[in-house]
Amino acid sequence: MVSLLFFLVFSLNSVIAASASSDKFVQCFASHLQNPNQISKIILAKNTSDYSSVLKSSIRNLRFFDNSTRQPRLILTPFHQSHIQAGVVCSKKHGLQVRIRSGGHDYEGLSYSSDPDFSKHPFVLFDLANLRSINVDIENESAWVESGATLGELYYHIAMKSKVYGFPAGSCPTVGVGGHLSGGGFGTIFRKYGLAADNVMDAKIVDVNGRILDRKSMGEDLFWAIRGGGGSSFGVIFSWKIRLVPVPNNVTVFKIGKTLEQGVTKLLQKWQIIAHKLPKELFLHAVIETVDSGGEKTVMISFDSLFLGGTKELLVLIQDKLPELGLSESDCKQMNWIQSVLYFAGFESNHSLDILLNRTTSLQFFKGKSDYVKEPISETGLEGLYKMVLEGKTAFLILTPYGGRMREISESELPFPHRIGNIYGIQYLNYWDYEEETEKNINWMRRLYDYMENYVSKNPRAAYLNYRDLDLGKNRFDGKTSYEEASVWGSKYFKNNFKRLVHVKTAVDPANFFNDEQSLPVCP
Repeated sequence: MVSLLFFLVFSLNSVIAASASSDKFVQCFASHLQNPNQISKIILAKNTSDYSSVLKSSIRNLRFFDNSTRQPRLILTPFHQSHIQAGVVCSKKHGLQVRIRSGGHDYEGLSYSSDPDFSKHPFVLFDLANLRSINVDIENESAWVESGATLGELYYHIAMKSKVYGFPAGSCPTVGVGGHLSGGGFGTIFRKYGLAADNVMDAKIVDVNGRILDRKSMGEDLFWAIRGGGGSSFGVIFSWKIRLVPVPNNVTVFKIGKTLEQGVTKLLQKWQIIAHKLPKELFLHAVIETVDSGGEKTVMISFDSLFLGGTKELLVLIQDKLPELGLSESDCKQMNWIQSVLYFAGFESNHSLDILLNRTTSLQFFKGKSDYVKEPISETGLEGLYKMVLEGKTAFLILTPYGGRMREISESELPFPHRIGNIYGIQYLNYWDYEEETEKNINWMRRLYDYMENYVSKNPRAAYLNYRDLDLGKNRFDGKTSYEEASVWGSKYFKNNFKRLVHVKTAVDPANFFNDEQSLPVCP
């Protein structure tokens, strides 16, 4: 009884303290505005009418949709960089933590929620969706894009200026630019041009002291860190200058799917050997999934391709390198690059480009993981993998070939280290329909991941930061995590770059103000 009373008193005091800190934050923020009457449009409290709709507007994973214990005390929706500055200064002054969201495609919801086991402190969500301006400069082959813009919006604005320029980023148009670039970012032309982060030329960040820094004023160490090391450990990055890349007038796509019964295992084994060795202009990934075949569940593997060139040249190339695919001219579609963006986003290639401006997407329960493969998986290993996939609910394994430009860039060039030596990466995704199925499906994903241990990279078993996975480990309460503890997951994302990232973090945020369940620690 005594312990229960203590808990109730402690909880009540915590609520009162949290409420007081929130009120003081609002007062502090208002003092920084030229027109304090604007505050109701910029700061949303839980009791305001727009709070719920704004919070849920960028949530992509139903696992985190209705969990009130993880929600922000306040939502800051800045319309100007000065609002970010005031938000950082006032959060720091009044003991509020910060989460930063651009597009919301965060596999563990860390950009808009907080695990109550990690921290009892209330937090402010900085939702950057209103900071989404895009200025394309074709003459100088560059663009400035704000973090709250989506990849679809970026592709659209480039296409409005030119059909022969593109950008090597992801295929999902509703992904936010901020998170994508700060974690690395790859897509259908990264074998030709490298990662999205490899093509960042400048950036603007609000640091822990509320200062706005660009590449020159932040210095090369911090500029290195935010291109693949995750931005939320260092500050609020609100704008990026990117390098546009040339694309030909015509590109060619195809998709061919085969089942186990059609002998796809032999084809996948050949793909593992040659996909990363193909010319840089050819992207050929494989997607493993389950399908219904005559009332029976079976495994299908689809081979999806983008070639920076015409159909005839592609047919000659595939016939020489992978004749087992059986590619014919009727399988191919020739189009321009922006139409290929629509194609890989799941739209018809002749669809209006306006669809790329749509920021809404379907909501599902899901869990994701990642791996890197250095040696082809044996036929026995693949057969075991198929058995595991058949046990899943709605599982997808996306196998992305590396090589090309990626093997030409040093592991230490950026924090993203997964370059030479990797023949392909794997993204594991599992979807389900109802909350009560969550535990079962997450456990299945973990069993699949355990099964794959013998067939993927080792020491460390590497992972991709943008496919965030808290199963790899997380920081302790209030981010008070040692270097050794954090290196368990940090070495998987960053390999030998982890140590340098920690030193940069310590230099720019020594009190560890910007922290979450997998933020970089500071040196002791």
